[in-house]
Amino acid sequence: MENTKLSEKFFEVIKHEGVVSIVSWGVEPHVVNTWNSYLVVTDDGRILIPAYGMRKTEKNVNVNNKVKVTLGSKEVLGYNDYQGTGFLIEGIAKYIASGAEYDLMKEKFSFLTRVLEITVVSAKQML
Repeated sequence: MENTKLSEKFFEVIKHEGVVSIVSWGVEPHVVNTWNSYLVVTDDGRILIPAYGMRKTEKNVNVNNKVKVTLGSKEVLGYNDYQGTGFLIEGIAKYIASGAEYDLMKEKFSFLTRVLEITVVSAKQML
């Protein structure tokens, strides 16, 4: 079931800790990780992620702004009431280094140097 809206199940998943993988390709294919608890979803459905490193991801995004993100939690029931579920998000990425959303994120995550913003193109529950 693919859509561009993040489902209630997605929001349930990010309430539990888990690894988030961000795949980018532009200069070279690259995977970087963060945590479910670091994702902040804006009112209009964009995903904001604090970035400290993520330099290879940024280089890729500057060449090709498409990214894929996977995340999940074994604490949330998936299809057919199986234990655990996850999502594949496809989106358009950019980095933010100033402005209101940057300030909001800097207040929550003092370590960040930039914010990775992902505009969701599709969100598919995988399990």
